[in-house]
Amino acid sequence: MSSSYLPATTESHTQAEEAKKPSEAISILYCILENPLSSSEALWIKEKAISNLSDLLREENRADELRNLLTQLRPFFALIPKSKTAKIVCGIIDAAAKIRGMSDLQISLCREMVQCTRAEKRTFLRRRVEARLASLLIESKEYSETLTLLSGLIKEVRRLDDKLLLVDIELLESKLHFSLRNLPKAKAALTAARTAANSIYVPLDQQGTIDLQSGIIHVEEKDYKIAYSYFYVAFEAFNALEDPRAIYNLKHMLLCKIMADNVAGILSSAKVGLQYQGTEVDAMKVVARAHSQRSLKLFETALLDFRAQLEEDPIVHWHLSSLLDTLLEQNLCRLIEPFSRSEIAHTAELNELPIDHVGKKLSQMILDKKFAGTLEQRWRPFEHWQGHG
Repeated sequence: MSSSYLPATTESHTQAEEAKKPSEAISILYCILENPLSSSEALWIKEKAISNLSDLLREENRADELRNLLTQLRPFFALIPKSKTAKIVCGIIDAAAKIRGMSDLQISLCREMVQCTRAEKRTFLRRRVEARLASLLIESKEYSETLTLLSGLIKEVRRLDDKLLLVDIELLESKLHFSLRNLPKAKAALTAARTAANSIYVPLDQQGTIDLQSGIIHVEEKDYKIAYSYFYVAFEAFNALEDPRAIYNLKHMLLCKIMADNVAGILSSAKVGLQYQGTEVDAMKVVARAHSQRSLKLFETALLDFRAQLEEDPIVHWHLSSLLDTLLEQNLCRLIEPFSRSEIAHTAELNELPIDHVGKKLSQMILDKKFAGTLEQRWRPFEHWQGHG
């Protein structure tokens, strides 16, 4: 940060916006923040400067400067309301999140801010940063630490009249227990979040998050119709806010249609067809086509061609894996049950799948007593299947 400063005025801020190079704009914004004035107008201009500076540092991948910015702004935080401080801090942490591969930096920033807020007794800010830290730890699968953090935070916030933060924390608890495959506790935490939300005004993005989590839990319970309705409401909320989470809700809506064996109609919507064209939707279209044609080959191709879209989303990946497994079993039953003896190689060829893949699946189905049969291995692995009865 430069030792000189510029006036904290609209003119200075406009100068930064009109700078031809990002580096020039960043330098001007730093100089605005150096201004010692603390009038209401100066503070307002500095808040705008911080927001713009965070965005520029993110775009330029200057992660270390984002970390330093939080330290440099501590004197400024003493001059503004607690709620604005929390918003700025979370905004800078979010900016760091948008730099690829910076999840560790985010967690580090949160830990540093928690220590700082404890030392300075900024309880209001500490609770919000701890909530953000819990969210990041869930994403990093640090479940044990998250559980300890949330347990203390929930007890603390429940004693206060901060229902909005309580909704956030209960939602995080629901996500944590869902990640731990503890569905009863995930549902209980979600119910607590809804109860707290019903007594206050909840911002649209937070309501969308509640509906998204509700949909995820109903999908897990295989109640696809109800899950679809929750995903749709969440999609509408995020779409209105132009939130990127809208596309993921759309994916989950398509997932519900596929799992319920009802893929017709949803892709014909003008909103879906025009506004949300892209690889995320294309991936689900291919899966829907594979499911409607009962084509294992097309299914496998979709998983290869759209690995990022189908495997990196844990909800989609989990349920599509189950669907693929069920489809394989159905195809094998259809081909094998009419005969007392079948060749594994021929069965694999009909399904356009590797022989060992089909052989292992048949072996598992026999162990699970879905077939009464034996696998013969006289000449090569899994060459024949012999039915009984």
